[in-house]
Amino acid sequence: MAQPPPVSVATLKAIADAFNAHDLDAIMEFFADDCSLDLPRGPEPWGQRFTGKTAVREGLASRFKGLPDVHYSDDRHWISGDFGVSEWMLTGTFPDGRTVRVRGCDHWEFRDGKVTRKDSYWKIVERT
Repeated sequence: MAQPPPVSVATLKAIADAFNAHDLDAIMEFFADDCSLDLPRGPEPWGQRFTGKTAVREGLASRFKGLPDVHYSDDRHWISGDFGVSEWMLTGTFPDGRTVRVRGCDHWEFRDGKVTRKDSYWKIVERT
């Protein structure tokens, strides 16, 4: 059986490109069937967790609905074996017109070249 290509910084950049294109099909091609997604906000200490490819897709769709023009820029990526980190600046507009501009990062876990876990963190921006 052929081995999947190793995960690389190029992999994380390709995932970021798919997110910026809001292309759920392309994004989900990177994820394993038994993947999980932890969003930075939610009812638990880990935020809101989605488990399984169908649920992760629904969670990401809700993110695009809640921030229809979301965009990730100023990104940097690192890989160490089956683990990766992406730093980025997220910008977007909520449906009610409020804007967001925040630094954040994703912790990635991979198995056989596919994402098994995406855990997102955002800075908390306080306006005075």
